[in-house]
Amino acid sequence: MRAVSAVLVLALASSLAPRIVAQSTSSPALLVLSKADDTLAIVDPATLRVVAKAPVGEDPHEVIASSDGRTAYVSNYGFGRYHTIAVIDLVGQKALASIDLGPLRGPHGLDFVAGKLWFTAEAAKVIGRYDPATGMVDWVMGTGQNRTHMVYVFPDLKRIVTTNVASASVTVMDKTDGPAGMPAGMRPPPGARMPGPPGGDWNETVIPVGHGSEGFDITLDGKTAWVANAQDGTISVVDLDAKKVTATLAADVRSANRIKFTTDGKLALVSLLGLPDLVILDVATQKVIKRLPIGHGAAGILIDPGGARAYVSCGPDNYVAVIDLKTLAVAGHIDAGGNPDGLAWAVQH
Repeated sequence: MRAVSAVLVLALASSLAPRIVAQSTSSPALLVLSKADDTLAIVDPATLRVVAKAPVGEDPHEVIASSDGRTAYVSNYGFGRYHTIAVIDLVGQKALASIDLGPLRGPHGLDFVAGKLWFTAEAAKVIGRYDPATGMVDWVMGTGQNRTHMVYVFPDLKRIVTTNVASASVTVMDKTDGPAGMPAGMRPPPGARMPGPPGGDWNETVIPVGHGSEGFDITLDGKTAWVANAQDGTISVVDLDAKKVTATLAADVRSANRIKFTTDGKLALVSLLGLPDLVILDVATQKVIKRLPIGHGAAGILIDPGGARAYVSCGPDNYVAVIDLKTLAVAGHIDAGGNPDGLAWAVQH
């Protein structure tokens, strides 16, 4: 009789207990990588709560969402040990089959432009492009530089910028007209076989910057790159058309990891891996205006599309700091997993 009563009590308790209902992915959704847990957290930015997590493989570093906000891609880095990009269904909130890059080892920086995934592969010293429609890597371009790390592809596909950490350089790739492999301004004689597929080639310019050139961002007008030099503690201001450094800012940003402009282009935020502050610069004056304590070291930075907040991954503290960009103060924290790093937005269309 006591056993039966116990069963009834347990059944009643179960029926009255609150049920955990899976939450759908919000739009926009904040994506946060955990390097300690090897997971991608999907966060509702309105509540700052994690609504789902998915496995992403070993040593995840960067994440980007597809243009329709339905798929996330995560680079499995490992300083060249790995050669995969994890794929996450953000609607179904589950892992899909990974992309095997074969000899293109050490994928890191990611961008998603014109329906395709662009990535760096450090160990191979290249930038590559993956077409989700065909499931193939359909383009690769070598840089000849060491630790080709982060990448930005211009929306018109006519320019690509990447930083090369160990070579202390920035590579600017500019698309040319005419058939690939033929010098600019030349055309094959009548009846001659084309030297390569149509659509133009790429001219590469290597621009020396500071040591440890890693994080960078492009100004709103697309004409200038600011590059954070982790070893020198400086920021190189690069004129992308003139292909030269126009200023070196003594901003005291040693161990800098990422740099991001706010949506209005007025401020630049720099995270420091080995120091407790988020460094904030006025872009017009190119001066540091605040050093905001946020933890014990930071990596990924993401700016809210509306311009009200910034999100900064504080790895040693196992949280993402939420920054109010009006007051330049810490407004909250997100627990999205151990040692958070890469951040991205996913907006479903």
